[in-house]
Amino acid sequence: MLATIACKDEKKDDSIQTVLTLVDDNDPQVSISENGAVSTAHPLATEAGVAMLEKGGNAVDAAVAAAFTLSVVEPSMSGLGGRLQAIVMDANGKISGVDATTQAGIDYNPETAPKGQYGYATIGVPGVVKGLTKLLSDYGTLDLKTVMQPAIDLAENGFQVLEGEALRQSLAMDKIQEFEGTSKYFMNGDTTYVKGSMLIQKDLANTLRLIAAGGEKVFYEGEIAERIVADVQKHGGTLSMEALAEYQARDADLVEGSYRGFGLHGLYIPSYGAITIEMLQILENFDMGNMPETTWAEIVYQVNEKAYEDRWNQENLEAGKRLTSKAHAQQLADEVALFPKKEAALNLAMPPSWRENGHTTHLSVADKDGNVIALTQSLGPIMGSKVATDGLGFVYAATLGGYLGDMKPGERAQSHISPFIITRHGKPYLVLGAAGGSRIPTAVVQVASRVLDYQMPLNKALAAARVHSGDTLMLAETHEGTWTAQDILQFQEDGFLVEEVNQRGRFGRVHAVMKDTITGAWIGAADPDWEGTAESPDEMKN
Repeated sequence: MLATIACKDEKKDDSIQTVLTLVDDNDPQVSISENGAVSTAHPLATEAGVAMLEKGGNAVDAAVAAAFTLSVVEPSMSGLGGRLQAIVMDANGKISGVDATTQAGIDYNPETAPKGQYGYATIGVPGVVKGLTKLLSDYGTLDLKTVMQPAIDLAENGFQVLEGEALRQSLAMDKIQEFEGTSKYFMNGDTTYVKGSMLIQKDLANTLRLIAAGGEKVFYEGEIAERIVADVQKHGGTLSMEALAEYQARDADLVEGSYRGFGLHGLYIPSYGAITIEMLQILENFDMGNMPETTWAEIVYQVNEKAYEDRWNQENLEAGKRLTSKAHAQQLADEVALFPKKEAALNLAMPPSWRENGHTTHLSVADKDGNVIALTQSLGPIMGSKVATDGLGFVYAATLGGYLGDMKPGERAQSHISPFIITRHGKPYLVLGAAGGSRIPTAVVQVASRVLDYQMPLNKALAAARVHSGDTLMLAETHEGTWTAQDILQFQEDGFLVEEVNQRGRFGRVHAVMKDTITGAWIGAADPDWEGTAESPDEMKN
């Protein structure tokens, strides 16, 4: 069926440019409706969010329900033991954020603490539970038990494991087997759960019921907290009851900018919203929509390099304001060359320098009243610390022990997480974020540029080829439907060292919702490199 997807060209005048695209009525990764849209990384999480909208809840209710559900159905990527960042815009135009990332305990001693890249040494104070309950109490309309019920039911009764989740768990199998609790929950005989197998998590269901009944306090001060601390301390970790009780989900610091008349809104450290805005504002100095796609990619790659040099210059909010200034963007844009001619050897066989496993999950939601939210939660690497406490059922994030470098007492984990809102005339226009470690800001930026510069339909923008900076290399996505052999040759002829990455999901997985400015409908789209979906309350797929 032919659907109208509208994009506005702010560079020229106040007219609306319309793009027509064919959208499959039966495509579960696209949704169009005036009643809102939910886009998440798993079909069951999307259904949980839609169920809240159908109950009369708002976008935040739906997002919290979806996030708790992801903790059950996508445990390799997020969970109750993880971290969370979210940005919210209400129907009146007010923007707020929640910082619920993991942190070192207030009594953490980095000099005497154990070291490790996984295991009990890496477990810090979890943030997801306080983050989700804060979102619900500050911005939601439904009660905690209602929004948690889909997650509880799925943990109690089970669900069929998707292929991607089965693969990720299998990649961590050797480490999973090192820990009693994790083996209990994620080993199914001699192997991890395979595609289509039924995963039932009775202990996790009980943990969720305790939270639904007792709120965040039971997790940070009550029965769950006691079990967490006893297990972690028994195995040489550093968590304490004091560290859990002291932890707070905070109101996040906001950063903002603009791109060709559109407003840019993100979260500051420990989120990477400033870097995302910086990249877009550097790109604003180039006519991105009127150049060959290969030239577009070469500029994006160089801007990626320039902005990422500022990752270590985010000391305070004043520094964030400098990084998101137009003057700083112009200075860096002047250093970008269209054709640098770095004398790259043609057909150079590059070593497999980039094999980082994907992690993290993102969801975006809009409701019929215009409330929107972009929410990202993570465990760090696949299966986080690889540790689950027997009796609780969830995996902890990897935070301490050197995994994220040296951390001070009470310090929060920084990450590339970048939930993002782009506004038009003060109203939400494009709401998005990504999973994928260091590729998160670049994925957000490239989708935004495809939509705003190329007037590309949202689902097409999510599917379009991406690049990323890999030290001295341009990393180029080359699975089917992305950069071609001819494109790679063009990159090389233009002077770039290129490594081809022929694997889906390696350049960030973006889940987004967008406003159709002609019809007023919300468009939801899920990244085609992942197994997620976009749905609407009335299930109207146009």
